[in-house]
Amino acid sequence: MLRDTIKSATITSMKAGDKERTATLRLIGAKIKDRDIELRTSSKEVDDEALVIEVLQKMGKQRRESITMFEQGGRTELAAKEQFELAVIEEFLPQQMSEDATRAAIEDIKTALGADSIKDMGKVMAELKARHSAELDMSKASALVKESLT
Repeated sequence: MLRDTIKSATITSMKAGDKERTATLRLIGAKIKDRDIELRTSSKEVDDEALVIEVLQKMGKQRRESITMFEQGGRTELAAKEQFELAVIEEFLPQQMSEDATRAAIEDIKTALGADSIKDMGKVMAELKARHSAELDMSKASALVKESLT
């Protein structure tokens, strides 16, 4: 289970004395715990593995956006810190689909749904997310779906 893998990586990192990695792993653990607390009041049941992957994907997206902003602002030291955190986060994420595999998945879904215009983008995106959310960056996939439907 991914949650246990992160906990054991945190312990290993602490024992090794790797402060930066330990801090990032603790941050991941804290975000997962925050999400658990949010869901206590929710009535819908969420798969634990999906919850952890969702948290990691969100953290990764935030880091990528920060890296871009820091690099544009000339703050390379902050961009490097974010890059390190992103690398640690991505260690625990499932392997991302290649662009070709993403395009193939989009074409399969378009065929299955009979989607042929930009009006069908919502349906295609919903099905793509249902089938492949763990291994896709949905913002990149959205651009590919839009390109495919126009």
